[in-house]
Amino acid sequence: MCGIVAAIAQRPVWPILLEGLRRLEYRGYDSAGLAVLRNPSELACVRAVGKVDALAERIGADGLPGLSGVAHTRWATHGVPAERNAHPHIASDRVAVVHNGIIENHAELRAELQAQGRTFSSDTDTEVIAHMLDVQLAQGISPTAAFHATLDRLHGAFALAILMTDAPDHLFVARQGSPLVIGVGIGELFAASDALALLPVTQRFIYLAEGDRAILTRDHWTIIDRQGAAVERPVHESTQRADSADRGGFKHFMLKEIHEQPRAIADTLEGRISEGRVLPAAFGVTAEARFADVARIQIVACGTSYHAGMVARYWFEDILGLPTSVEVSSEFHYRNPVVSRDTLLVMLSQSGETADTLAALRMVRSRHPDVPVLAICNAPESSLVRESDLVLMTHAGPEISVASTKAFSTQLVSLALLLLAMGRVQGTLSEEIERRIVAGLEKIPALAQAALTHDSAILALAERLVDKQHALFLGRGVMFPIALEGALKLKEISYIHAEGYPAGELKHGPLALIDENMPVITIAPQNDLLEKLKSNMAEVAARGAELFVFADERTALASEERLHVLPVTSHVGRISAPIIFNIPLQLLAYHVAVLKGTDVDQPRNLAKSVTVE
Repeated sequence: MCGIVAAIAQRPVWPILLEGLRRLEYRGYDSAGLAVLRNPSELACVRAVGKVDALAERIGADGLPGLSGVAHTRWATHGVPAERNAHPHIASDRVAVVHNGIIENHAELRAELQAQGRTFSSDTDTEVIAHMLDVQLAQGISPTAAFHATLDRLHGAFALAILMTDAPDHLFVARQGSPLVIGVGIGELFAASDALALLPVTQRFIYLAEGDRAILTRDHWTIIDRQGAAVERPVHESTQRADSADRGGFKHFMLKEIHEQPRAIADTLEGRISEGRVLPAAFGVTAEARFADVARIQIVACGTSYHAGMVARYWFEDILGLPTSVEVSSEFHYRNPVVSRDTLLVMLSQSGETADTLAALRMVRSRHPDVPVLAICNAPESSLVRESDLVLMTHAGPEISVASTKAFSTQLVSLALLLLAMGRVQGTLSEEIERRIVAGLEKIPALAQAALTHDSAILALAERLVDKQHALFLGRGVMFPIALEGALKLKEISYIHAEGYPAGELKHGPLALIDENMPVITIAPQNDLLEKLKSNMAEVAARGAELFVFADERTALASEERLHVLPVTSHVGRISAPIIFNIPLQLLAYHVAVLKGTDVDQPRNLAKSVTVE
C-alpha cells in the first residue's frame, strides 16, 4: 500500500527520496509528498495529488536542499485523496511525519488534542501523531522522550518516519504491524517500507522486528524492542539489483512479468528436484520430521494466492488423499477456526507482508503454538518468512505490477513441490508417480514459453471483448480456480466486471445472466470432465452467448460463428495444466486493459502489498 522513504546523509537527500518513491509506485497510491530539513531549524514540505512525477514537477529542477528528509506515497484510508491529506504531515513547522498503516484510536486522540486548542488541517489519522509530538516538544520534553511517549499511546498498525527540528541530526522510525527496513550506507542511513526503494544507495539492510523503534544519525543507529530494551538486529546483504524495477524494453511491468514466467518457474525448481525426485530438505532441515505427522493441510491466503491454494487442494486430495482446506485470510483470523495439532498451516503470500495473512498466522501461533507453519513466499526478508517454522522461497524475483502473474505461477510450482515432499515423507506417493510428476514439472518452463507464442491470437480475442461490460469465466475441477483467477485479472486491470464459476453451477443461477451481450471465457483441458464441459458450453451457446475457449489441441474443438477456440497446448498433465492455461488468460486481461487505456501496472484503488486490513 503506502510507501515510505527516509534518509539522513551527508548530501542532499531529495533526489534519493524521489527515486525511492518511484521505486515504490508499484504499491499503489493516490498522492505523494516530501519534507526535508532545509537547515537545522526549518522544515520544507511539498505535496501533490497524483503520481510522483507531479510531486517532482512541484519540487522543480533545483530541488530542496537538506541533508535529512522523509517522503511518502499515500493510498487513501482516512480522508479522500487530496493535497491536504497527503503526507508528510507537519505540526508547528517543527515536526514532519510519514505513516503507513492505521491508527485505530485516532478519533480519541484527535478529540483530546482539539480540546487543548489544536487545529487539524487534514482528515487523516496520521496528523494526530505530528500534533502529539509537537505538544510534548512545546512542553520542553526531549525529542527522544516525546517519540517514545507518543508511540506508547498509539493503537493499530504503523510504520513511521519522523523529522523534528529539535533533533536536526536524528531520524526517528518505528515498525508495528507494517514493514520497515533500515538501509546502511557509508556515513548515511536510510529507511523504507521496501528495500527495493533503497537499492540505488545501498544493499545492506536491517529488517526491524515487530514493535521495534529506532533512532538514526548519519553513522549510528539505536534499536529499541517492544519491551523497551536496546537490541541488535543483523545487517543483511541483499542480492537484489538496482535495475530490478526496470521494464526491460516491455511496455508495462505486467507484460514483462508475464514473459518472465518460464525463467521464474525454472528458478523455483532449481536445486529442489534431482534424478526424478524432490528433495524434502528444500523446505528446511526439520521438514521431514514435521511432515511425517501431518494428517491435514490448512492453506491460508488472499486474492491470487488464495486461488493458488484452491488449485493445490485438488492436487493434495486427489493425488495424496490428504484432507486440505483453503481459506481467505481475512475470514480465517476473524472466526474461531478448528486447527488440530496434526495440521500443517501453509501461508501463501507474494510480499510476505499481507496484513490479513500475518494476522492469521499470529492468531494460530497464539492459540496453537505446536502447529507447524510453512510460508511459501517471494520476499526472503519479509515478516511472514521470519515468523514461520518452514519456508520455501518462490524465486519469482521482484514483481512490480499490482496484478500478480509470475508469483502465482511460482506459488503453484512450490505447492507441487510440497505435494511431492509430503508424498515422499509419508509414503503415499509411489516412486513411479513421483518420477512422472517431476518429469512433468521439468517440462513446465518450455510449455510456459510456448504458451506465450499465442500473444497475437489473444490480442485478436481481446479486441472482441474491449467494449463489454461483463464477462463470465467457466472451468471445471482444477480449472475452476483458474477461472476465478482469469476473472480477477480481467476485472482488476480492465475494470470489466468479471466472475469465475464452476461450469456445473450454471443452472444454479448464472445461466440467467446469459445473452448475446455476455461473453463466456471457458478453459477446456483434455481430461475426464471435458464432455460435461462441452454440455455446459452448449447451454450458454444456445442462449446467444459468444464463447471464447482456451483449449487443449486434443479436444478437437473448432471455431465457428460466435465460438472462438484457441488451442493452447497438447502436452499438459494435471499438475502443469493449471499453470499453462492461466498464462493466456493473463495475456487476455493485459491486452483488453491496454486497448481500454487503463493504467495496467497501477490500477485504480488497488495496491500491490496490502499491509492494512
